[in-house]
Amino acid sequence: MTSTYGPLLRKEDARFIRGKGTFVDDIQLPGMLYGAVLRSPLAHARIRSVDAAAALAHPRVEAVITGELADSAR
Repeated sequence: MTSTYGPLLRKEDARFIRGKGTFVDDIQLPGMLYGAVLRSPLAHARIRSVDAAAALAHPRVEAVITGELADSAR
């Protein structure tokens, strides 16, 4: 990488090249949850409803957040 004043020395490259880098996904905290986003496969589709019953019934699902829920929080 170069700048106006010449090449920049990058300190972090060596550890990433050797597979020793730490990424956000490597962090694990007690009680930590993961999130997933489900998007429509149709670019400009109008989503009229979302049936979250199956997701809510799963024992490892903590919450299902839909656009309707987000709108009611305003």
